Amino acid sequence: MKKSRAIALMLAALVVGVIVGGYLFSDSRPRSFLALNDCNGSCFKPNELLGLVASVGIQRFGGFVPSVVKETDKTIVIQSPSPQARVHYLVIPKKDIKDIASVSDADADYLLDAVKVAGDIIREQNLSNYRLTTNGPGYQTMTYLHFHLTAN
Repeated sequence: MKKSRAIALMLAALVVGVIVGGYLFSDSRPRSFLALNDCNGSCFKPNELLGLVASVGIQRFGGFVPSVVKETDKTIVIQSPSPQARVHYLVIPKKDIKDIASVSDADADYLLDAVKVAGDIIREQNLSNYRLTTNGPGYQTMTYLHFHLTAN
C-alpha cells in the first residue's frame, strides 16, 4: 500500500512539474540545449541556460527583478550588476530574443520600445556622452538580447 501511494505521489509530482514547466517556458523560444535531437555538440552551454532562465524570470516574475530603473509592458531596465561606467544600465526586451540575428518581424515592437525607453532615460538623466550597445553570440555572457546603456 505504501509503495503504491509513493508511486502515485511521484506521478502526481511529475504531472504538476510538466504543467508548471510548460507554463513557465511557453513564451520562450527553443534553445539548442533543449533540442536534444539536434544538438551537434553544442548542448547545455552555460550562457544559453542563463539566457533561458533570464527570459523566464523577466517574463513571468518581473516584479522580483532587482535594481529596476524603468519598466514598460515590453521593456525592463535594470542597473548593471557589474557596471563598466559611472552609468551602466541593461535595457532588456520582455520577449525571448537570443540576439540581433534572431530578430523577427514579430519582435519589432519590443525592439522599438527598448530603444524608446533608452532614449527616455538619456533625456531624463541629461546624458550627452553615452553609448547603447549589444553583443553577438560569441561575446554574450547571457544568450538573451539586451542592450548596455553606458555613460561617464
